[in-house]
Amino acid sequence: MSFRDLRNFTEMMRALGYPRLISMENFRTPNFTLVAEILIWLVKRYEPHMDIPTDVDTESDRIFFIKAVAQFMATKAHIKLNTKRLYQADGYAVKEMLKITSVLYSAMKTKQMALGDQVEEDNSKFKFDLSSRISDLKAARQLASEVTSKGASLYDLLGKEVDLREMRTAAIARPLEINETEKALRAAIKEILQSVEKTKDMLSNVVSDETSLDAKIEKKKQELERNRKRLQTLQSVRPAFMDEYEKIEEDLQKQYDTYVEKFRNLCFLESQLDEYHRLEQERFEEAENTLRMMQHKMREEERDLMRSSYEDSDMDVPEDEGSDSDMEECRPSKPRPTRNAIMAGTQTRESHIFTEDSEIDVDEEDDEEDEEGDEEESKDLEDDSLEGPMSRGTRPTRGGMKPPLLEESDNDF
Repeated sequence: MSFRDLRNFTEMMRALGYPRLISMENFRTPNFTLVAEILIWLVKRYEPHMDIPTDVDTESDRIFFIKAVAQFMATKAHIKLNTKRLYQADGYAVKEMLKITSVLYSAMKTKQMALGDQVEEDNSKFKFDLSSRISDLKAARQLASEVTSKGASLYDLLGKEVDLREMRTAAIARPLEINETEKALRAAIKEILQSVEKTKDMLSNVVSDETSLDAKIEKKKQELERNRKRLQTLQSVRPAFMDEYEKIEEDLQKQYDTYVEKFRNLCFLESQLDEYHRLEQERFEEAENTLRMMQHKMREEERDLMRSSYEDSDMDVPEDEGSDSDMEECRPSKPRPTRNAIMAGTQTRESHIFTEDSEIDVDEEDDEEDEEGDEEESKDLEDDSLEGPMSRGTRPTRGGMKPPLLEESDNDF
């Protein structure tokens, strides 16, 4: 029993006009009195003049009642009912009664539809709508084509009927020979016996295959049991060199830990060394850049000093002493101490630069360079005294140019 069947049954009974209200809970437990009332009402609805015994007090009366209803529905309505399910008087009986109610409900629906169609025809006698008849026209056209094809095939078959009638009458008129019948039966029996023999052979093969498979299974079980016992013995027995193996394994683990630690330290030190080299390279490049800039600056200053020395020498030449030839002779000797002083200044500056990088005191070197400068000046003075009075006039110029150079060289550092 399903909920849908029970619901459909109650709705159909209500639509058919059953006077009593049927609930879905009435058939949870066997209720033969309600089933008997419904069956009597359905039989009366199907055939009002039918007489059915209504006594259902004893077991024999109930059986007789169920048999009478089932026989009536089988003969009159061609509905086959299961008497056992009807006698149960529960949800399964609802399925059997639903067969009767569905027939009555469909008849009622068709009658209502026929009445509705008749009313519509009466209303639409004088109305003609072509759009509502298009589907009917298509169906009529299809049926006409089918009738034509069926008629052609029937005409062909009727044309062959003359020959077929003769063959049919000859086959019917031919006497039945017992020998041929026996032969056909014997052949059929032989075929059946052969199929039986094949089936028996297959069954015997199945039995032999079963025995062989059982033997193989038993053999495999024995092998499995032996292997299990062997495994247990191997697990219980300790190998001869197991202690040494475990000791070597522990040593190996320690060595591996040491190796890992040293490798980690080595990687760290290599990274620190690379970082140190990088910083040293950057520092060296920075020192080279500063040195190159200082050299470039000193060259520019030297060029400025040379240019200023030439300009001063041109401006400080006296007009009364000497001639032009003597002035030309004296001019080349003028920048000599200046160049020496400049070179001495550059040397002292370079020495200052190198001593700043290497952290060496250069006071002694400055003293030695000053002494060398004094010796060179004394030599120049002797040369000037030998050359003539023009060189004496230029001596203050050279002496006057020396202090600014020293001051500039001292101020640079």
